[in-house]
Amino acid sequence: MVGEKAQPAVPYWRLSAFYFCFFGLLGALYPYWSLYLKSQGFSSADIGLLLAIPMATKIVAPNLWGWLADYTGKRLLIIRLGALLSFLCFIGLFIDQKFWSIALVLAGYSFFWNAILPQHEVITISFLRQRPETYSRIRLWGSIGFIIFVLGSGFWFDTHDIQTLPIIGLILLAGIFLSSLFVPNPHHQRHEKAAHKFRATLKQPAVLAFLLAGLLMQFSHGIYYSFFSLYMESFGYSRSGIGMLWSVGVVAEVFLFILMHRLLLRFGVREIMLGCLFIATLRWLLIGYGTEQLLLLVLAQIFHAFTFGAFHAAAIDCIRRLFEPANQGKAQALYSAFCFGAGGALGSYLAGVIWDIQPLWAFNIGALASFIAMIIVWFWLRDKRLKLGE
Repeated sequence: MVGEKAQPAVPYWRLSAFYFCFFGLLGALYPYWSLYLKSQGFSSADIGLLLAIPMATKIVAPNLWGWLADYTGKRLLIIRLGALLSFLCFIGLFIDQKFWSIALVLAGYSFFWNAILPQHEVITISFLRQRPETYSRIRLWGSIGFIIFVLGSGFWFDTHDIQTLPIIGLILLAGIFLSSLFVPNPHHQRHEKAAHKFRATLKQPAVLAFLLAGLLMQFSHGIYYSFFSLYMESFGYSRSGIGMLWSVGVVAEVFLFILMHRLLLRFGVREIMLGCLFIATLRWLLIGYGTEQLLLLVLAQIFHAFTFGAFHAAAIDCIRRLFEPANQGKAQALYSAFCFGAGGALGSYLAGVIWDIQPLWAFNIGALASFIAMIIVWFWLRDKRLKLGE
């Protein structure tokens, strides 16, 4: 229409490349950190605590960097700086392997690394203002990167020493920084002042329900991320076999991301979250009790498409609907901090404490957390802004 500014083209491949590298690092490290730390002689409690540190830094880092990004408007600069500093901090892993040295390295690198994804999410969404439901088509490349590196690392560690894990991590951190250099800066848009202050929005019942449900969902995933590989290895699965089990879930996630925009338009945010939480409850029980039945484990891993993929895509859309544009950076950071940070860290730490007593209890607790989250969404995640067509 005459007089309207043309919408900027979506830089699909440049945005996707960053997701590919970022989640490729997760694929290379997440499934094998516990095995690496076990090879260093650490106890289950030590492993749970060390793996809780990168999750715990999300409590502070995304909020601090999110505020700075919203205040300065230098969102892309913060992404690049965070990627570079996380790379430099990770080098410390090659200097010393004692508990507190590793803890310091994990705290340092993750403090900067955890700052960059929420801001990249904001940049991605800013390019998709007219069709936000297409976010999943870009995000699926993160899943593809995860699959490639989780499988490749699994086969690598079957024939090579797991002590090479830090080298793989450092290479991929370099890739994240390099890919960030190609991410374009969206046209600066001056938002009108938010009608509601950020703190006032947080007091709304639907927002509180969303955040609490997200925390409980990521609490259960913190158990899974930190100890699934050790659990499988205790039942005799090879490292390549463990990598294949991890990849099954993410392959399913890729297919779901392709369809996710249609599912959001058809079912809506609340209904998708309810379904994902029910499936999560079932998934943790299948993992806990079905270790000797490969088909049950494969089914449980396919459920990852819903417990992470669909839930996360619905959560991103929920943030878009519940928070005003002027508060989007802070909202993304809070979601990352409170849910992935506090939730994931608590899950990892608690699992480490009880692991030597009875590993099965950890997955039972994860199932209970998901079930409670489903009840919260059912009763309290109700808001007209979440209705289809809004």
